[in-house]
Amino acid sequence: MTVKITWDEASARRLERQFLTAPAKTGTPVAEVVGAMLGAHAQVLSAAEVSVGVRAEGVTRADVRAALWEHRSLVKMHGPRGTVHLLPTSELPFWTTALAAIPTGSGPFAPNARLTGAQAEEVVAAIGDALDGTYLTIDELSEEVVARTGPWAGDLVMPAFQTMWPRWRQVMHRAGQRGALCFGPNRGRKVTYTRPPRFEPLAENAALSTLVRRYLRAYGPATAAHFAKWLAAPRGWAGELFASSAAAGEIEEVGFEGGPAWVVAGDTEFPAAPVRGVRLLPYFDAYAIAAQPRETLFPGPAYERALAGGQAGNYPVLLVDGVVAGVWHQRRQGRRTTVTVEPLGRLTAARERELAVRVERVGEVLEAKAELVIGEVTAGAHA
Repeated sequence: MTVKITWDEASARRLERQFLTAPAKTGTPVAEVVGAMLGAHAQVLSAAEVSVGVRAEGVTRADVRAALWEHRSLVKMHGPRGTVHLLPTSELPFWTTALAAIPTGSGPFAPNARLTGAQAEEVVAAIGDALDGTYLTIDELSEEVVARTGPWAGDLVMPAFQTMWPRWRQVMHRAGQRGALCFGPNRGRKVTYTRPPRFEPLAENAALSTLVRRYLRAYGPATAAHFAKWLAAPRGWAGELFASSAAAGEIEEVGFEGGPAWVVAGDTEFPAAPVRGVRLLPYFDAYAIAAQPRETLFPGPAYERALAGGQAGNYPVLLVDGVVAGVWHQRRQGRRTTVTVEPLGRLTAARERELAVRVERVGEVLEAKAELVIGEVTAGAHA
């Protein structure tokens, strides 16, 4: 008989495994917390710092930065969906192989602007060589890539922000996903890049199997379509991957939200009690993006207010009893930050008190004194 899983059961286990039911104990490595999330979205580093900090006792942005730039237990690089993430350095062997195995299309560029397959490989190799043991700005890296490949790599053919970028930059994210490029500490206001610590990539089948199982442990029950959406991968490819994992006995089918879904084989124990309480998640938090079905996580008015055309992550969200029930925004001035929370329904006095504690914690993570204001959030998406 197929095991039936309810939303409340799935939500409770997901939040527990994300350290959102109870934060990781003091002393838990920051990389372990990031690993449980399957990466922290870091296009805006402060958002990643809050994502990690609300999941770990006592952790502040300084601890996240120390893990990233000093201990190098974290690496900032292109991860799922080609977007910038913090990932545990120890997990690069499976991440880089799995991400590189995802089929990609020809991209949005005109045919005469695209790189051939051979040119793309040449550029990725050149990026890795140029960044080995050093930190380069984008202009310095561009010079090195063109010198190692040829003038064609520097042709200004990519429309970008009212200017044109050189041809080679269309595979920057691929270089990141292949382990040839990651971010370094800023040089003044300029971003730098370097090469991640050396590692031995996992074989493709093992890497993809690991990624499926890690995803389902963190966000299951889930379907192949959910997995494809999270990775921005072709649905057909994801379906074949899940079928292969099922045939190998690595995952098993369960009933969830009225249809079939998957969990890791044998991983069918779920908390009996539903999630209670309020929580604050920042921009592009891993949970808000990966937990599915999205219509259930963002019920009723939350779907319109907290999403941008159905896309998650553009607004920091308020969770109440495990579902999105509002949005929030923080505006910092010096050592103080004002956190405005817009609930989509009435909060009891007890929940307002709990919300104040959550806001205080956000301030601690950002090393600022936080003040809670309950009212309308007037900032737009990703403001």
